[in-house]
Amino acid sequence: MKQYKAYCFDLDGTVYRGKEPIPSAISYVKELQSQGIEPFYVTNNSSKTRTQIQHKLRTFGLEVPITHIYSSALVTAKYIAEHYHEAKVYVIGSDGIRNSLNEEGIEVLGEEEEHADVLVMGIDWTITYDKIVQACKIVQNGAKLIGTNPDIQFPSEEYFIPGCGSFVELVAKVSKVEPLFIGKPSPLLLNFIKKEHKFTNDEMVMIGDNYHTDILCGIEFGCDTIHVNTGVSTTEYVQQQVKKPTKCVEEL
Repeated sequence: MKQYKAYCFDLDGTVYRGKEPIPSAISYVKELQSQGIEPFYVTNNSSKTRTQIQHKLRTFGLEVPITHIYSSALVTAKYIAEHYHEAKVYVIGSDGIRNSLNEEGIEVLGEEEEHADVLVMGIDWTITYDKIVQACKIVQNGAKLIGTNPDIQFPSEEYFIPGCGSFVELVAKVSKVEPLFIGKPSPLLLNFIKKEHKFTNDEMVMIGDNYHTDILCGIEFGCDTIHVNTGVSTTEYVQQQVKKPTKCVEEL
């Protein structure tokens, strides 16, 4: 297989499932590191900070530089800072997106506010019906709806659970608006890696389990892609698609 300078790994379904590591992926990352190649970790999960992701990977035996971790929360905050810097932002989400927005100096509104310029939705483990209603009010009052990622589902240890995209689409359909999604399949995450670490597209490869996020992200960005059959999309399904990955493997 071709050798790359930037191996960009999805996390959920590719490196681990929930709290369980995927052994072949852990071994593969360690093999790359032994060759002096430090991979990147590109996740649509917006719930964790870079430090929290780093700690989780450490529990699986991986020592990872924090500068090689790119989450949808990080890139969403950078996007808002660039395009909506003076905006009042309402957040439904977890530590990852809140901390990233704070680091960019973005004003985050209190829970009772009903008027904002932007509503950001990331995964929220304490989501309630009341929070969904509040989100619908804010969007119908004119706020731009931005989702950290479009994932409808992602794999846990034994089954699939709702992703951020499920809740964003719910609010969008109730409010009759089109949401803007920042995470994969948008190429923004890979563009940040390319820009900040000075790679060319042909030096990069995107590795993931979800055809509609990971693989299409790499294809849209213009780099090689590797699909692994350890998460959301089966190899059989991927091979039926018009736009195919560069390579399909059962596991890493």
